[in-house]
Amino acid sequence: MKYQKTLAWMIPLIVILAMIAAGAGLFWPGEGTPYTFTNFRGEEVAINARGLYRYDTISSVAQMQANDLVTLALGLPLLVISAWLAFRGSLRGRLLLTGTLGFFLYTYISMAALAAYNPLFLVYVALYSLSLFAFILSMMSFDLSTLANHFSESLPRRGIAWMLYFTGGFLLLAWLGRILPPLLQNQDPLLENTTTLVIQAMDLGLIVPLAFLSANLLMRRNPWGYLLASVSVLKFLTMGTAVASMGVNMALSGVAVSPIELGVFPALALINILLAVLLLKNVTEKAH
Repeated sequence: MKYQKTLAWMIPLIVILAMIAAGAGLFWPGEGTPYTFTNFRGEEVAINARGLYRYDTISSVAQMQANDLVTLALGLPLLVISAWLAFRGSLRGRLLLTGTLGFFLYTYISMAALAAYNPLFLVYVALYSLSLFAFILSMMSFDLSTLANHFSESLPRRGIAWMLYFTGGFLLLAWLGRILPPLLQNQDPLLENTTTLVIQAMDLGLIVPLAFLSANLLMRRNPWGYLLASVSVLKFLTMGTAVASMGVNMALSGVAVSPIELGVFPALALINILLAVLLLKNVTEKAH
């Protein structure tokens, strides 16, 4: 694998730092009593006052801790297994590694930007920086001139592409449905203790275009389509799992949860698990 020597020290660092960050989010000591706080926009929010995320709202903490759990239970095992396979020369491993690095990149950019400042701020910055450059190196390791020839003709390209169109369209409509009504009424959306819609900005600016672009290129049998579709499917698999876990944890914390989060996102996770299996199953190590 190209750039293996560099990735061989970057990925263990990501593993160690992610274990520290996610473990601290779940198990950081410290007791306190939640309290209400009125932010500068006049919105009353409930502050957690406990553990690492003591200055975040109860709703935000439920979401971040669910993501910490997904990182430990799903993200890290995927990263270790995919890196081991990739370093042994497996194309499936390299595709899986690239998509998994995309998950860590998205996760820790959002943590650095969204979590109220805490002692692990520099860990979040190091994680998203390492994940970004490891992701770039992993993308650069593919020979695009032959990549399409490593996929079987039986790969259901159109089915995968239409599912990517659907998922990107769902995210687009879901976030515009949250943004446009208050915008048209000259009101602010619910922001809790943030100053703007960070996740919506990332999804609308990065994830939705990625889904549409990868679907379009895959339809046309463009080599980039196969690579970006693999990244997209892994992203939506982990996103669906994380958001479903967030919904459950928010409900357990007494936070109101949208039925969409409890219904659609688990379905998206299951569908993208199937798509990931189909993609990897139809990869051949030798070009045909």
